[in-house]
Amino acid sequence: MSRRFSRGRKPLATATKKRRAPGREKNISSALHASVLGLLAAQNTALNETEIARALGLSRHELVQLRAVLGQLLERRAIDKKGRRFALAAGQERLRGTLDLTAKGFGYAIPEGEQAKGGKDVYIAAHNLNGASQGDTILVAITGSGRSHREGRVIQILQRAVTQICGIFTASGAGGYVTPDDDRFPATLLIRRNDTLAAGDGMAVMAEIVDYGSERQGPCGRIVELLGDARTASVQIRMAVLQGGLRERFPAEVDAEAAGLQPVAACDEGRQDLRHLPHVTIDGETARDFDDAICVERSGDQFVLYVSIADVSHYVRTGSAIDREAYLRGTSVYLPDRVLPMLPERLSNDLCSLVPDQDRPAFTAILRFDATGRRIGERYTKSLIRSRQRFTYTTINRLLYLNEPQARAVHHELVPMLEQASTLTELLKKRRLARGSLEFNIPEPEVTLAGETVAAISLAERNRAHMLIEDCMLAANEAVAETLAKARHPVLYRIHEYPDPAKLEVFTDAAKALGFRLPQSEVNPAWFAQVIEQARNSSAEYIVNNLLLRTMQQARYSPENNGHFGLAAPYYLHFTSPIRRYPDLVAHRVLANLLSGHAPDHARPVSAKTADLGEAGIHLSQCERKAIDVERNAHARCSCLLLMDRVGEIFAAIISGVTAFGLYVTLDDSYISGMVPLTSMTDDYYLHDSRRYRLIGEASNRMYQLGDRVLVRLEQVDFSAKRLAFSLAPR
Repeated sequence: MSRRFSRGRKPLATATKKRRAPGREKNISSALHASVLGLLAAQNTALNETEIARALGLSRHELVQLRAVLGQLLERRAIDKKGRRFALAAGQERLRGTLDLTAKGFGYAIPEGEQAKGGKDVYIAAHNLNGASQGDTILVAITGSGRSHREGRVIQILQRAVTQICGIFTASGAGGYVTPDDDRFPATLLIRRNDTLAAGDGMAVMAEIVDYGSERQGPCGRIVELLGDARTASVQIRMAVLQGGLRERFPAEVDAEAAGLQPVAACDEGRQDLRHLPHVTIDGETARDFDDAICVERSGDQFVLYVSIADVSHYVRTGSAIDREAYLRGTSVYLPDRVLPMLPERLSNDLCSLVPDQDRPAFTAILRFDATGRRIGERYTKSLIRSRQRFTYTTINRLLYLNEPQARAVHHELVPMLEQASTLTELLKKRRLARGSLEFNIPEPEVTLAGETVAAISLAERNRAHMLIEDCMLAANEAVAETLAKARHPVLYRIHEYPDPAKLEVFTDAAKALGFRLPQSEVNPAWFAQVIEQARNSSAEYIVNNLLLRTMQQARYSPENNGHFGLAAPYYLHFTSPIRRYPDLVAHRVLANLLSGHAPDHARPVSAKTADLGEAGIHLSQCERKAIDVERNAHARCSCLLLMDRVGEIFAAIISGVTAFGLYVTLDDSYISGMVPLTSMTDDYYLHDSRRYRLIGEASNRMYQLGDRVLVRLEQVDFSAKRLAFSLAPR
């Protein structure tokens, strides 16, 4: 019997024994296949039948089945036989990888070193997992190839990724069990009476896995931490953090090293004094770390843009305890009730934060533009700056774009500089759009908490002030990337490759189904820009932007400069946020190396133990993906908390996806997503038209199509899966 069983079922150790049904022999054999292959893969010498049975703990009556399995493996040439001994077949392709499980029980092995090179993942059926769990490092034998993926089986678990899981505790007479909070871990964890830590029934807990189980018995463990009430915001958000495996606390040596850092008191040799310039920072209302400041001067028909970035590299030396920890984290993670910073607060909120009226070391890009916004010169310098004002996007919008007299009067000394910045960034944006840079318009949901409850989820405000600062940062990132590329100094570029052709075909079908006339030109960034512009302010704008975003490849970090498709930029990297992104710190170090006149290999830009930029690019891209996944996970949990007491209510929504299983909908006010299962649409038998993204009633000819406005009733809030189920409501 497989150790994986459905959520909510009693743990295997407490289930009633039943005689094995004849129809289940195939499943048992499949599991035994994986066990035999895993055993033989781990051996240096061949084993006979008795040794295999003993190693796998098989009983005498299971020997017949073992012989059958060995015969099947021989027929498939997965193993070799010499005399009476068996060994893994010579020449069978094997690879190391990381297991990514799905909620449906099967998984994919992500090959080591191939992810950044476009290598295809390896499909692994549930019966070929050989006991492997989410995130495990595994050895996989390739068994064949399908249409889009290679296929394989786990022959050895090299390293367990998960030793602890969070979940909900259910008490029982023998102790209880923990139902994992992550549906990629469908096996419940048996907890014996002395290992419950006095957890209450229904409490959220963290449990340590003591035994991963076998074919006959499920896993067991012990509770190591009581997390609290699972229906409170702080507990749900922390469960997202724990599920994502993020680092919550800094090691003692990192805190000690940060505490010993001293602020820069004056300009040291080689640092340019720019304190006379009226630098300002522009961020959101809740921002605490200010890592970029700008200033714009105008001379005749030319502009000079100063983009001054916190000089994190001054404090964080390569290979130091802070640097090693920052590399492991890769990025800061922003959640509704907390921030998990890449750097200790001593740096992120103090020494490196460009707070007003304080001298701060910076790295400044001095960029010169002509009257059309074309960059005609660039220079870089280590500097000392003094921010004049901490502006918010709201204030800048009121001051520059709403022209509110009171706001302009309060900040009258800085208004001329800000107006020059606005003029320049309009020119920069115009040039960027002309070359085909994409301007997605996808609202970002923002969670508002009131103590332990989710008070609201609304759309984050985005105005022209956001675009002003973004265009300044884009200009600096492009300039630094081009400078380092032409100087041939290896660095981590931010690359964004051409969309996947299969996804592009899916998008074109969907866009035509929505009634859009697609450009008849070459598919390039300008082509996408035309589609976005055609959808602007239409009822389908959200759908089109979302579909386009899904069509795109994921941007990533790489030492190979392949350009940035979405920005239509031949050179691009991240330079402007070293407080919260490690690749930016790498760029600072490489640029400093160039300015000092040293050879490209003079100093390592990443932690001493990870000198290879290719490996660093893969790791830091994975850190970014993990952060995004946790942020989405936390949002899904908050969505469930917000709606858990609103079952039965009716909401206005848009159909954002159509599948053979039902309709995906997005609520108008909050942009919370859920599904209308086809099983709930009982008024007719609906046929799925995949090419036109619609469901059509066979008898009534009633049609539900991508982009349609509908009313939906909330039917279920599934906390375990973090999903919302709706039904269609009559208008």
